Amino acid sequence: MAILNLHHLRLFHAVARNGTLIGAARDLNLSQSALSTQIKALEGALGHDLFDRRGRGLVLTEAGRIALDHAEAIFRTASDLTATLRDPGGARRALRVGALGTLSRNFQMAFLEPLIGRAGVEVVLRSGSQRVLLPALEALSLDVVLTNLVPARDAASPFLVHDLSEQPVSLIGPARHDLMGRGLADLLGHEPLILPTPESSLRASFDALVERLGLTPRIAAEADDMAMLRLLTRAHAGLAVIPPIVVRDELASGALVELARLDGISERFFAVTLRRRFPNPLVGELVDAFQLDRG
Repeated sequence: MAILNLHHLRLFHAVARNGTLIGAARDLNLSQSALSTQIKALEGALGHDLFDRRGRGLVLTEAGRIALDHAEAIFRTASDLTATLRDPGGARRALRVGALGTLSRNFQMAFLEPLIGRAGVEVVLRSGSQRVLLPALEALSLDVVLTNLVPARDAASPFLVHDLSEQPVSLIGPARHDLMGRGLADLLGHEPLILPTPESSLRASFDALVERLGLTPRIAAEADDMAMLRLLTRAHAGLAVIPPIVVRDELASGALVELARLDGISERFFAVTLRRRFPNPLVGELVDAFQLDRG
């Protein structure tokens, strides 16, 4: 197995960013032939062409795009390593946050609020599925994952799960006179509803509730994304079964109202971190601030 030459990788990164061999050679103060030779050596080590020629320019191949993503991750990790070990007690300037793609954006913003606008701090946000985010956390590409799903854990698990908040769930809808003052069972049994999809824990709790009440709900829409549930509710597609935090701004403005609280049903939010010798102190600051604010 060929050993990856990081010097060659840095030269590749410069060429990929410049888009031309001539320009990159000029920026690096190298001859074009020397730079070309070292790029070819990297391609030989990786077993793939990294560039296609397009006129006078260079375009990344699929392998080249993958190599560029990995190169940037390697250099970012090296920078973090230097900063962390030189000053392990000092604040790091970057925070890489992964969030479940279906998670409430309002919740994410509430968690990150203490860092928003802080000079010298860069917040990098990435959304996706838990299946993608947790391996990224293990690979140190992320510092924390925000989710409403507790990851499977055992004695050997590297994850730490911080219980951030338990939000109530309500029936949310427009401020219409014909909806005001009606009981929960009446609303659930007769009005069109906007619901989370059946595989969510919130939907399971709701289905159990209507079963106990002996109701057959009229489903107008289903979505697995809190942002889409919010948009559907704002469009008056029906009454939504969601945590009020999802439509916090609409409730504050009066565009939507909380028609009834679904007692016994709640949505829990978690921050998942990794057991690390040098954890990012910004994560601890945010977790402590969020728990204190809601304690």
